This record gives sequence, C-alpha cells and structure tokens, in this order.
Amino acid sequence: MENNVRGGDTPVKCELEANKNYAWCTCGHSENQPFCNGLHKQEKATPPMIFSVEEDKTAHLCTCKLTKNPPYCDGSHK
Repeated sequence: MENNVRGGDTPVKCELEANKNYAWCTCGHSENQPFCNGLHKQEKATPPMIFSVEEDKTAHLCTCKLTKNPPYCDGSHK
C-alpha cells in the first residue's frame, strides 16, 4: 500500500488545539492538505497519521511527505 504523491511543495501553517486529534495526510492525495480527506482509500495509498498536541500551538505541517519528522516540516521540500 504505497501509492503516494507529493501533496504540495511548501508547508502549511496551522493553528493546532491542545488534546484534539488530527489526521495528517501521509499519501499526498488529499485535496485538504495537510489533512486527510479519505482519498487514500480510493487511491489505495497509505492511511493518515493521527496525532495531537499537548498545548495550543502554531505549526508548519509538511505537504511534500518527505519530512523525517512527520507531520512537521523539516525543510526536505527544498
């Protein structure tokens, strides 16, 4: 199950809320980058990564799917 594509070329700045679950798109097919919209099922690609944060924060989430620190951008898109 590895039919992944780049979801974008730059990270997306997101306001994350404490103790809320997020589904980060790992496959790149979502039209709601950087979050999952379920297209991985249709594309037979990787499922989302579910994550949460301990406190409210601003984060830059990866869309290129090359990060070594998912779901956060580490500059791999450059």
